[in-house]
Amino acid sequence: MNAGDKGHAISRRTLLRMAAGGAVACSAAVWGRSIGPRPRKTPNIVFILADDMGWADVGHHGSTIRTPHIDRLVQEGVRFDRHYVMPTCTPTRVGFISGRYPSRFGVTAPAYGKIFDDDTITLAQALRDSDYATSIAGKWHMGSPPDHTPLKYGFDTSYGYLHGQIDPYTHHYKTGVPSWHRNDEYLQEEGHATDLITDEAVRIVKIVKSKYDRPFFLYLNYSVPHYPLDEPTEWTSMYEATIAEPSRRLFAASITHMDHGIGRIVEALNEASLRENTLIVFVSDNGGQQSWHSNTEYKGRYADKPHTVLGDNRPLRGWKGQVYEGGIRVPALANWPGVLEPGRSDVLVHIVDWMPTLCGLVGYKPPRDLRWDGRDVWPAIRGDAKPSGQRLLYWKTPNASAVRSGDWKLVLANDGRSAQLYDLASDPYETNDLAERDPARVAELRLAWTKFAAADR
Repeated sequence: MNAGDKGHAISRRTLLRMAAGGAVACSAAVWGRSIGPRPRKTPNIVFILADDMGWADVGHHGSTIRTPHIDRLVQEGVRFDRHYVMPTCTPTRVGFISGRYPSRFGVTAPAYGKIFDDDTITLAQALRDSDYATSIAGKWHMGSPPDHTPLKYGFDTSYGYLHGQIDPYTHHYKTGVPSWHRNDEYLQEEGHATDLITDEAVRIVKIVKSKYDRPFFLYLNYSVPHYPLDEPTEWTSMYEATIAEPSRRLFAASITHMDHGIGRIVEALNEASLRENTLIVFVSDNGGQQSWHSNTEYKGRYADKPHTVLGDNRPLRGWKGQVYEGGIRVPALANWPGVLEPGRSDVLVHIVDWMPTLCGLVGYKPPRDLRWDGRDVWPAIRGDAKPSGQRLLYWKTPNASAVRSGDWKLVLANDGRSAQLYDLASDPYETNDLAERDPARVAELRLAWTKFAAADR
């Protein structure tokens, strides 16, 4: 049994009670007793992941896509100009929840089965051990049901879908199997996934306000703007006059729909008088995807609706799945009123940094060395101190790897034969390969790559 299994199996009786008495009552029961009033020393944490949102797919990066609520969080918080993730969804999520490069678990692409070692302490487990109520809403994609689902890895409550992506209305995976669940047990529910995920987040805020005086961690994973896209006219109509391509119009509508949901969550926090003590982080899980079409997936529902134009990573190079900047550098922000001063940060931040950063913020002391690849970047986010030493970052996919040292980046084919070298300070869009001109630096970064890869599974 993995850490966090005990006491968190949800019985059929509980599920039926949830249906009769509402999800709020059920989640309150799962979280246990109230611990009574006490001073708050640690923040609530709402960590939001968009799915396949590109660099140029958000208003404050100059997009025509309307994201007023995200833009306001940026204006009143910290905007990250150099926030990195992995090039695809499972690896980014594994890096976030473990603080380690996903290749340490053998994960370099979307994955199923068993991912984490039996002794892995996840971020959710660490926060629960720090007296947080922990919840996930939306996408999981870090293990296969029934054995490797959220409640096994530190979450008190779970809701959303277990697989990589779902149809927004049927909530089925691309193979046609069901994926929608509450507390790791399948259920059928009507509605658009974006609305249902937002509704769950709002419910969690209300539970915390009405039942508990303990901090909460909400890991909120929207399904959009990942394909397949199907949006109500309410959201597509606002782009009829400005975006000609139907799939790009759907893409834009899905982001604005999500942005509206984020606004509802912020409003719920304000109404519950929790906003001033809540850290909100927003990140995309990887860069935008160029296009998609399938005649067979999702039971052929999208055979006549090719998604020919999706994300926009300009001016960065590359797409989702690639280790160029367009695949791994994404829109990101952190907002905590009265604590984080508004501004822009050029500090290098990687998704693996968030576990050590949040653990440090709440005072969690690991019982052993968790072998984090990330570092605590909170002082840099606060603007109190610059990170010391030259930062080394690492990415690995089935086809290519990359290492960044300071402003230098090496892109390697996994066979080790071809290498590209870029100076991101003078060439942020990776147009000028300097590998032949600077073989000594290539050799230096190859050595760093070799050391990183040696610790992979």
